[in-house]
Amino acid sequence: MAEYSLALEKREVTGKKLKALRAEGMIPSIVYGAGEPIMTSSEYVATEKVLLEAGYHSPIDLTIGGKKQLAIVKDVQLDPVSRKIVNVEFHAISEDAAVEATTPIVILNFEASEASKIYHFAMTQALEEIDVKAKPADLPKELTVDASKLTSVDDKLVLSDIVLPNGVEFADKEMSADQVVASLYDPAAEAAAREAEEAKPEVDAADVPSENGEKPAEEGASEGEEKKAE
Repeated sequence: MAEYSLALEKREVTGKKLKALRAEGMIPSIVYGAGEPIMTSSEYVATEKVLLEAGYHSPIDLTIGGKKQLAIVKDVQLDPVSRKIVNVEFHAISEDAAVEATTPIVILNFEASEASKIYHFAMTQALEEIDVKAKPADLPKELTVDASKLTSVDDKLVLSDIVLPNGVEFADKEMSADQVVASLYDPAAEAAAREAEEAKPEVDAADVPSENGEKPAEEGASEGEEKKAE
């Protein structure tokens, strides 16, 4: 049994009629992977809560017309202005078959590292999530990587630093073990470099001598004036 559950109702309305459905506080959805796609809908608040908690990585027990169906979220469409959920796509899965899911990567213990405590370096996370493959019961809510051993600004966290739970593997087996998950930088050094760059005086091209040691003629000077200047 999955940790999360959601009741769905079968729906008939489509197209422009979905606007009225949403106005009633319902979210249209569709369930793929269990034979013919099933058009469904569910109450907005309950759906939003489950989606926020389950994300794209945790299985959900769906109840559709009284029947149970295990599924994961494949896509959530948001209104570009209000950012409210307007449509959800679920994909039916089996308890015994491995599935792919997108899982967040969480970096732990950076504050305890020498890089942070002594040198006050900062971290940039280049890879925030990754697709994994596992049976539904083994799908992790997140993958963690320990940053407590970082010391130098050249240190990095890479894919091979992530310890996968039993029964879990990366979906893309071609990914390099050296792919960077997070890297360090020195905020103080970068700030000093910016200040030095901003402090540089602007050089006027007219003040720069030419190859023969002469300054270029002022813009707009006539040929005669240039010769006179010679």
